[in-house]
Amino acid sequence: MGDKADLKLILSGIIIVEIIKRTVGKLILLTTAAHVGSMQHSHAALSAYLIKLSIINIVSLIVVIPQNLPCSVTLQPGPEDTGKACGVDFEIRAFCAKTMEEKNHKRNSVRLVIRKVQYAPEKPGPQPMVETTRSFLMSDRSLHLEASLDKELYYHGEPISVNVHVTNNSTKTVKRVKISVRQYADICLFSTAQYKCPVAQIEADDQVASSSTFCKVYTLTPTLNNNREKRGLALDGKLKHEDTNLASSTIVKDVSNKEVLGVLVSYRVKIKLVVSRGGDVSVELPFVLMQPKPTDSTLLHSTSAAPMLDPPIDTNLIEFDTKQDFLNMNKAH
Repeated sequence: MGDKADLKLILSGIIIVEIIKRTVGKLILLTTAAHVGSMQHSHAALSAYLIKLSIINIVSLIVVIPQNLPCSVTLQPGPEDTGKACGVDFEIRAFCAKTMEEKNHKRNSVRLVIRKVQYAPEKPGPQPMVETTRSFLMSDRSLHLEASLDKELYYHGEPISVNVHVTNNSTKTVKRVKISVRQYADICLFSTAQYKCPVAQIEADDQVASSSTFCKVYTLTPTLNNNREKRGLALDGKLKHEDTNLASSTIVKDVSNKEVLGVLVSYRVKIKLVVSRGGDVSVELPFVLMQPKPTDSTLLHSTSAAPMLDPPIDTNLIEFDTKQDFLNMNKAH
């Protein structure tokens, strides 16, 4: 079942609702819903409030967003770039028409920009681990690198712990250890392209001599604050001028689906050992960076830290019109 957008319209005539996806400047019509005929007052309290304002016609439509669509993503513009940033966003358009074939015009339509977001899964995947062994020319002795993360799923702003274990049985010396967190953005349009951008990195002068072992935990925290000047960095879609963060990892069940057009984001940690006289050794660990799923309490308007002196009252679709107001209005009549 796809995501739903419940849209309440105060219009008359034939109501047509469209969901539009903007993919790097290209408009794609995703779905359309229409209401033809008599208007139904499906919400008593809301209807009473609108009747009080002499607004009679009320329409309630549910628009189903197709599955497997990418999330709202914006590519960060450069310091000298102007105009609208490239990326993927969604908007709902609603307009009145006399016939189903009539095209919408600005004078009889409204639009609402929305975001499609994904939250972190309740059950994260297994702990990422990787190892590799490197043999060198004219030597039967090898260099073994093993790396792991403390977990597979991270929330934005959370530090990432990288455990590095080196067993150097070779005759070479490890001179430095480089660790970087990289963002990969797959641009899936009529042709595909992939862009990678480091969002956090460490270069340590930790040396591992021949016939010795080394073990250390490195900590990196990828954030947008340290990457605001990087052109083309994928960010989570935002509304108006509010701040955002690095783009969340994209979870797509069926990558081959033709509906998946947009920016698909993934992250990896790269560990590189700089070895004397060449022959560097490196491995990569994929991980997931996402927002936590909101709890029921965070979705309610009563999340203020101030104590509630009175019991909560239910609200309808008009936030400032409560059931208590509705009862008082009926008493007045």
